[in-house]
Formats: sequence, structure tokens, C-alpha cells
Amino acid sequence: MSNKDVSVVLAHGAWADGSSWARVITALDAEGITTVAAPLPLTSLADDVAALNRTLDRIEGPVVLAGHAYAGAVIAETRSPRVEALVYVAALAPDEGETVAEMFYRAPPHPFAPKLAPDANGLIWLPEPAFASAFAQGARAEDLAVLAAVQRPISPACITVPVGRPLWKDVPSWFLVAEDDRMIAPETQRSMAARMKAAVRSHAVDHTPIVTAPKLVADIIREAIGALVRQT
Repeated sequence: MSNKDVSVVLAHGAWADGSSWARVITALDAEGITTVAAPLPLTSLADDVAALNRTLDRIEGPVVLAGHAYAGAVIAETRSPRVEALVYVAALAPDEGETVAEMFYRAPPHPFAPKLAPDANGLIWLPEPAFASAFAQGARAEDLAVLAAVQRPISPACITVPVGRPLWKDVPSWFLVAEDDRMIAPETQRSMAARMKAAVRSHAVDHTPIVTAPKLVADIIREAIGALVRQT
């Protein structure tokens, strides 16, 4: 088996869509690695897992499954036999019985972290100024404009439901810890990665390195692919 025999599936987090992975996709595509961004509705954890499973059903062969932020919980809920490794990018990794919200609020918020609450429709939006101050403070102005324009709100039903047995207990995992993260505390990321026994790669990047440091993200995905290839 070679690197080109492994597909990569990418899951976006809250307040984002698949376009947030654009530079990671192009980096992997340049090496002939099949990459697919799963569209998540962000309407409930169950809905998002079902959407991810539909994407995985389209893939043949082994998969490295990567999730950013909230999607860390989503990728751990799939039971697709195709998934042979997980990559967490500044992501949340609740254990069985825990909720995403419990992990998100485990540590005191960063001074620049936005205050979040459902709107009149019961959906949580990220205040537009927070894209530049907390979500992706390392991003260029044009990237911030796109992030704000395409943001998708998240439902409380995504983050308040206890998760099942996470897949990271059964397959190898990698974790990119974002040391300059203002949304998910770096110490929370490190503690989750430690209990996962993940291969940790720590970098001085913001909450959204898939946009601001795509090479680092692509590197860790390649590392996971390489580990699978060497096992065969």
C-alpha cells in the first residue's frame, strides 16, 4: 500500500464549512492523495455523525479521518470500518458520557473569547468580530472575510448530548495542539490528547490552523497516512 491508497476525509467545526479546509485539500491533492470534505449540518451531534457516515460510505479503502474543533467529537462517533486513523486539529475529544460543552468550558475562557448564546431561532452564531480576535487571529484579512461570510451556526443539540464510546480508543490518533488557541484552551487540548494517548504535535498557532497554518496540518495528516502505510 502507498500513500495514494489512503483517502483523507475532513470534518469542519462550528461556524465553518468545508471550504475552511481548502489549503489543506490543495496541499494533499498536489501529492495525489484523495481528499474529501464532509458537509456537516451542525444541527445535532446525531445529524452530523449521520452526514459524516454518508461521506465515508462513498469512500473505498482505508481512511484517515481528520476533525477540526467541534468535529473532534463527530469523527469519534463514526463506526465506519474504513477509518483506520484519526487526526485532531485543535479539536474537542470528549470521552464516553461527556459532552462537547463540558470540554469546551473546562478551562476559564481566554480574555478575547466571545460570549456565546443561542439566538431567537435557537442557533449559536459566532459574533463577526470574534473571527479576527479569537477564531483565527493569525488569518489574513481576505481569509477572515470568507470565514465570516460562510459561517454556519451550530445548534445546542450538537454540544449538550453525551457521546458514546469514542473511536480514538480503538484506532491510532494524532493531535495538533494549538498553543495560541483563544477558543479551546491549550491546556484542555493537551489533557485530552494525553488521555487519548495520541501522537501530539504542538505548534504556536491559533484555533484555525487549517486556514492559518495549512502546511502544519497537512504534515500531521501525512504522518498518519505514513503510519498506516508502514503497517501494511
